[in-house]
Amino acid sequence: AGSFQQAGVIQQAYNLNFPLHVVPASCAQCPAWSAFSVSSPAIVLETVKQAGAGAEDRPEAVVVRLYEAHGSTVTAWLQTSLPVKEAMLCDLLERPLAQGHLPLEQRGLRLSFTPFRVLSVLLLRSC
Repeated sequence: AGSFQQAGVIQQAYNLNFPLHVVPASCAQCPAWSAFSVSSPAIVLETVKQAGAGAEDRPEAVVVRLYEAHGSTVTAWLQTSLPVKEAMLCDLLERPLAQGHLPLEQRGLRLSFTPFRVLSVLLLRSC
């Protein structure tokens, strides 16, 4: 009943096509940990990868690719537990965009999406 957004179809499709794999941990008391989270169910964090052969070919550079999946205009917060010193929007070749600098706020990175928009974010980690 309801729309595909209300039914959580996108999340269920990811659960079906990319199931979680259980990996034994070295300790039973390990705290829960997540490298990234997004504040809106309309935003899908699709890719996390080390920056490639683009202009920012550095080992401390990580690219995060997200997209808006509900056909809506939304502002979302991307949060990370990684020690990030700088963040900027980049193109699909991982080159920083002019005026693409993103301020690091307490809530994370504020990202604005239009319907079905793809955003790539280049994160430079503190070493």
